[in-house]
Amino acid sequence: MATGTPTPWSYTLIRYLFKFVLKIFYGTIVVENAHLIPQTGRSCIVCANHSNSLTDALLLVTSMPSERRNMLRLTAKATQFGHRTFTSWLIESAGTIPIKRRMDSADGSVDNSEAMLKLMEALELGDAVCLFPEGMSRYHPTIAPLKTGVARLVSDVLSRNRDDPTFEISVLTCSITYMHRQHFRSDVLVTFHEPMIFRPSDNPELLTPVNYDEIKSLTSQLYQKISMGTIDSPSWDLIRTARLAGRLYAPFGTRMTLGDHVRVLRTFLEAFKITELPINESGSKALPKEHTQLRFDLKAYQDQLAQCGIKDDRIRRPLPRRIIFPRLLIRLTWSIFLFAISLPGLSLWVPIFLTTFYAVHNFKKTGPIFDTWDEIAQYKLIYGLMSGLCVWCAAVIFTFPYASITFFLIPAMMWITLRWLEDAVSAFRAFTALLRLLRVGKPMLKTMYERRKDLYGRIMNLAVEIGLPENPESHFAETGGWEKGRVRGTWDSRARYFSIKRRRKRDWNETLRLYDKVDYPEDE
Repeated sequence: MATGTPTPWSYTLIRYLFKFVLKIFYGTIVVENAHLIPQTGRSCIVCANHSNSLTDALLLVTSMPSERRNMLRLTAKATQFGHRTFTSWLIESAGTIPIKRRMDSADGSVDNSEAMLKLMEALELGDAVCLFPEGMSRYHPTIAPLKTGVARLVSDVLSRNRDDPTFEISVLTCSITYMHRQHFRSDVLVTFHEPMIFRPSDNPELLTPVNYDEIKSLTSQLYQKISMGTIDSPSWDLIRTARLAGRLYAPFGTRMTLGDHVRVLRTFLEAFKITELPINESGSKALPKEHTQLRFDLKAYQDQLAQCGIKDDRIRRPLPRRIIFPRLLIRLTWSIFLFAISLPGLSLWVPIFLTTFYAVHNFKKTGPIFDTWDEIAQYKLIYGLMSGLCVWCAAVIFTFPYASITFFLIPAMMWITLRWLEDAVSAFRAFTALLRLLRVGKPMLKTMYERRKDLYGRIMNLAVEIGLPENPESHFAETGGWEKGRVRGTWDSRARYFSIKRRRKRDWNETLRLYDKVDYPEDE
């Protein structure tokens, strides 16, 4: 049996370095079904959706436990190689294989035969290689039609080893879901699916000469497996509507895992997607007209919430003014206190925030949203890492007589400052939400409450119709909830609020911003 390529020291360094950086940038990274990853020595192609440029590859590298796979061979567009930049060094030192793209060629022709040969040789050694079958990263709500490269690679490597009865290759599909891919302290879900196993003896239809229909069929299967684990929508507007449906169904504070949250959102999304299809495409029995109307009513309600600057939970549980005023004072006092104790550590974070802001601000000017925003997280990670290391080194040098202490004290101080800052921003966000609630006025709140009550009943009917549990709050509390950021019971809730390790979240939509992120780019 093959043993795989030995792990280069640079790959190990990159894995641990960016595992640390990703855990700082994203509030929660949840990896599902890591036990399905084939062990080192078993040939494996890992393919995933591609919406966040280099960050997708780094997430896959760091999400694979080293005890299961010692190394994941990456691929990247050839234009990222050969530059005197940190990104170029990072890609090359990890053993990445360059892939040429037609869009980067002057005459539109490319020759990737050398790259395919290297991929086949790596697979025959028992390595795992990573391919993104969409062909390119893009900031878009839907998964692009998949290229046939993965299926053709499976066919070629099986054909090269047709005389080896023990040879097999696995295709491990993976779905990556970002709550807000480019925002600091947002959440990420990485879901691995059951691998597809191919052998020359079991899959003669993939041996050369191969019928192209078999290649297209395998590519279609890959698309189905990847899309079933993430949010795949024809428009940003539909995602926005499905998110509101999910919040009405499983309200603020429901103890559910990130995976359950994404699956609920996707279930509503699939139901609303059918309302956009003609009857001959959506099947013989389309959803009733009231479901189409429900979608438009949800959009109107979300528009009203956005206009008032409040969340649905403020309508679900309206607060009398005698409670709002004391809470305003408590939230403001708590946020000021947390900001105050964060100030010493913020002096270390400010250079990092300014550096990343300047880099991203200039990068956004280089192209339209769909062509640039998928690389924002990558820029923040790399510029944040470099500026963070500079701040750390400068602080240690500045305190050189006590360098043995400050070497460890500086990063610890920066981390606890980040934790305090998260809670301070959350408290101030609650304070501003309560202020806006006062500004809305009782008559409007009463009208919105009645509107929400009607929408809630219709959403629950739809939820039962599409197979979701009737009582989500009790169901998800029983089936999950111990996941990062989630709480069980009053004592656990209070204890985790002061956790140094990780902020207690009640909403998977939360980011480190002074306002709630609910809107998306305008659809083209």
